[in-house]
Amino acid sequence: MMFGYRKFVPKSLVLQVKWLFGDPYKLSRRALATIDDVPASCQTVDAQEKLKQNTAMFNDTRSAYRSKTTREILRALLVFRLCSVNFLVDNNLKLMNFGKKILGKRIFNGVMKATFYGHFVGGEDQVALKPVVSRLQKFGVGAILDYSVEEDINENETSNGNGSNNEGQNKVQPAVNKDMVKQFQLNKDFADRRKKVISARTYFYEDEHKCDVHLETFLNCIDAVGYASENGFAAIKLTALGRPQLLLRLSEILYQTKYHFDQMASQCAEGRIINRRIARTSFFEGLLKLGMHLTEAEADEIFDTIDINKSGDIDIIEWSHFLTPQLELFKLFQASPGDTSAPVISALNDRELEQMENMRRRLHQLAKRAMEQNVRLMVDAEQTYFQPAISRLTLDMQRLYNKEKPIILNTYQCYLKDAYNSVETDMELARREGFRFGAKIVRGAYMEQEKARAQAMNYEDPIHPNYQATCDNYNKVVSSILEEVKRSGANIVVASHNEDSVVFTLQRMRELSIPRDKGGVYFAQLLGMCDQVSFVLGQTGYKAFKYVPYGSVSDVLPYLSRRAAENRGLLAGVLKERKLLWNELKRRGREGELFYNPYKATVS
Repeated sequence: MMFGYRKFVPKSLVLQVKWLFGDPYKLSRRALATIDDVPASCQTVDAQEKLKQNTAMFNDTRSAYRSKTTREILRALLVFRLCSVNFLVDNNLKLMNFGKKILGKRIFNGVMKATFYGHFVGGEDQVALKPVVSRLQKFGVGAILDYSVEEDINENETSNGNGSNNEGQNKVQPAVNKDMVKQFQLNKDFADRRKKVISARTYFYEDEHKCDVHLETFLNCIDAVGYASENGFAAIKLTALGRPQLLLRLSEILYQTKYHFDQMASQCAEGRIINRRIARTSFFEGLLKLGMHLTEAEADEIFDTIDINKSGDIDIIEWSHFLTPQLELFKLFQASPGDTSAPVISALNDRELEQMENMRRRLHQLAKRAMEQNVRLMVDAEQTYFQPAISRLTLDMQRLYNKEKPIILNTYQCYLKDAYNSVETDMELARREGFRFGAKIVRGAYMEQEKARAQAMNYEDPIHPNYQATCDNYNKVVSSILEEVKRSGANIVVASHNEDSVVFTLQRMRELSIPRDKGGVYFAQLLGMCDQVSFVLGQTGYKAFKYVPYGSVSDVLPYLSRRAAENRGLLAGVLKERKLLWNELKRRGREGELFYNPYKATVS
C-alpha cells in the first residue's frame, strides 16, 4: 500500500485529498455521458479489446513521467482535477483576471506558476525556456516553440479587425453558381473568429504595421527555437501576417478556378481529383459555355500553354499552376461571359495585390530565417474559408525552400471532407516540381464554428459527419503521406493525442520499413498533455515533440483559458492521464522514489 496512510490519516482528510486531486476510478454522471458520446463502433467488445492491446505501450508510467518530479505529478493531478470542475472552466478567464486584481501581480503570478502556467507553459522568454527544452531533450522529446501572446480585444472590435467591410471587393459577382461560393462571403455574425474555438489562437487585422509587428514576433520565435534546440520546429499563422479579408478573397478566386476545372474535367471512378483530366474538346466547349468568345485555334493555343507535359490533356496541377492572379493567363478569364458584365473568375484589385505581396514578403523573411537557423516552419491551418489561400501561399514557399529538405510544412485538417484530395494533389505537385513535401496532420480545431457558419449561410457542411469518419480520414491521409515519406523523403508531423492514431502510424511505419529515428516521421503533443505518448515514443527512439508555448503570465492567460476548456472537452483522455499519474505516484511510494530527481537521472 502506498505510504500506508490509512492507518494514520483521518478518513475525512483522505476524502478531501481525493476530491482535490481527483479519484480516477470514479466518474461523474456528466463524465459518463461524455464517454457515451464516443461512436458505437469504438465501444464494441472487440474494439475495446483491440484498443487495449494496441495501446498497452502507453501504460508505462515510469517512462511516461520519468521527466517529472513528484511535486510536478501532484501539480498535474491538481490541474486536471480543476479542469473537470465546470464552474471553473466556464468562467476561467474571468476568474483569472479577478484573481490578478485581488492578489496583485506578484502573488497571482506565483499562484499561476505553481498551477496552470507551470503545467502548460514553458516559460516567459528564451532564457527561461532553455532548461525546459533541455529536460525534454534529455528524455527523448524535442520542442516546438510558439510565442503564445494574444491581444485582448472585445467582441465589438473584431468586425473591423477581421476586415469585415466591403472595401476591396469586386463590384461584380463571379459567373459561377452563387451557392458554390457562399462560404467565402463576408458575414458579420462570424466576425469574431474566436467563437466556439477552444484549441487555436486567433489573430485580428489592424493594419500593415501590426502585421510587421507579428512578423518580428515570429522571427524571434524562430531564433528562440534555434537557440534552444537543434532541428526544432516553430509554428506560425498566416492571419497574423496579412488582412484576413484578403485571404477570404484569394480563397474565393482559387475556389472558382477549381469549380471551372470540375465543370470541364472528366469523371473518374475513385472520385480522386488528381486522376481527373480536361480533354482538348472539353476545354473548347467549356470556354464556349462560359461565354468566352474564342476561336477553336485560339482555344488550342491556350490549351497547349497549360498542358505543360504535352500529354494531350490538362490535370488539376497544370490548371491550378497557370490560373493564378500573378500570371497573365489569368486575365483571359476576366472577359465578360455572354451578355453579363460579370467576370468568369473574379480578380484582386490593385490594393489587394499590394497587400498580398506584403504577405508574401513576410513569409519569405520567415522562411529565410528558418533556413538560417535550421528550423522547420509549420504553417497552421485555419478556417476553411481562409484555407485555399493559406495552402496556396504555403505551397509557393515550399517550391522555393523545400528543394533539399522540408523546411516549410503545411497543415491538413482531417475533419474536412476534402483533406485527402488536397494532400494527394499537393504531393503530386511536389513530385513534379522536385521539392520535398512536408505536412502536419491534425484532426481540426474549428468544428463547432465551421458547422454553425455553414448552417447559418446555407452552404454544405465541410466537416465529416461524425468522429469515426474523421478518424478514418486521418488514418487514410497519414497512410498516404507515409508512402511518400518512403518514396521521396517527405516529412510528416502526426500531431495527435489520439493513441489509436499514433499506434496506426507506428504500424504503417513498420510495414513500410521506415526507420523510427531518421525516417522523417515526427509525433507532436501539447506540453502538459498526453505525456504517456510523447515520452514513451521519445524513449523508444521515435521523433517525439512537445508543443511548448512561452510568454509572460498575463500575456498567455487566453492560451491557458483554452487549455482548461480543451481538457474538459477531452474528458476521456484526461481521465486516463489522471489514472496513470495516480499509478505512478503509488509506484514511487512503493519503490521509495518519492524524492526522485529527473535532473540527476541517468538516461541510457
